[in-house]
Amino acid sequence: MYQQLLNQAHRLLIGSLLLLCYPTMAAELFTVKSQNEPQWVNIDATIEAVDQATLSAQTSGRVVKVNFDTNDYVEKGNVLLEITSNEQGAQLAIAEAEVLKAQALYNESYLTAQRYKKLFPKGAISQGQLDQAEAAESTNKQFVRAAQASLKKAQESLDYTIIKAPYSGVVTQRLVEVGETINPGQPLFSGMSLNKLRAVAEIPQRYLQAIKDNPEVVVTLNNGKQILSKDITLFNYADLQTHAFKVRINLPQTEQVVLPGMWVKAKFVSGQREIITIPTTAVLTNNELTAVYRNVNEKPVLTQVRLGNEDDGYIEVLAGLQNNDQIYTDAYQKLQMLESK
Repeated sequence: MYQQLLNQAHRLLIGSLLLLCYPTMAAELFTVKSQNEPQWVNIDATIEAVDQATLSAQTSGRVVKVNFDTNDYVEKGNVLLEITSNEQGAQLAIAEAEVLKAQALYNESYLTAQRYKKLFPKGAISQGQLDQAEAAESTNKQFVRAAQASLKKAQESLDYTIIKAPYSGVVTQRLVEVGETINPGQPLFSGMSLNKLRAVAEIPQRYLQAIKDNPEVVVTLNNGKQILSKDITLFNYADLQTHAFKVRINLPQTEQVVLPGMWVKAKFVSGQREIITIPTTAVLTNNELTAVYRNVNEKPVLTQVRLGNEDDGYIEVLAGLQNNDQIYTDAYQKLQMLESK
């Protein structure tokens, strides 16, 4: 029954190729040889941004201006949002006045101490007066430092009324509106950078040692382009539900379109395996039948095969052929030659 099906498929192939013209030359033979190839493990991964954050308010006030919205691209340092700064400005003015006051007191105490140091050897002042002048100088110096710290804090509080982008990227969420009163700690904007990306996947625990021994991952994009990364971070603990280990695959800069949220394929080597590959031209295809012409005692015998992955003009044979089998490299040419006899 199986041979009848093969013969029927053979006749159908011959009938479908009657109009094809092939050179009348002897078909070449290919000797089947197995070879060792890397055993690849394929996993699903998701692209995510390395730099992503939610900016929160660090002072209180009312929102007076919003410059960007969700999905807008911003450059590093761009002003995202502005808050009323009357209170912060007043605190800054007070802090500046306190610094000037403290500096004046320090200058006065410093000059007094220097003058007393010159008078003391002459007996014009007592040791107690000198000590008191030096203590006043030291105290006023600390007052200056405290006033300067308050000034710096007031300046930062005023700076907090202008929210700037910490890095170039895309706004993923705007959480406030103009006119809204905000308080310290309230989320304002969420965003991510598109400059540094990584693929995140989960590795079954049986492959843990394999990826440790060979930490190289090939990421395949939806358009078929591949990116090789040797910069991976393997988590030291497994997920309690899946018992798989998370791995972060840092991607190098590329001209390919890679955006956060994309699904990609990732693969890594988990060992070696023995495979058989033959030229793709040696394969006859008709509907679900795939076969080759095998040379048996100088006679072509149509032999069904089960095929795997194809790469660069060669295709993997999963079943149907063995080492040292000889097949014809151009199956359709051989078919035409048989028909012409």
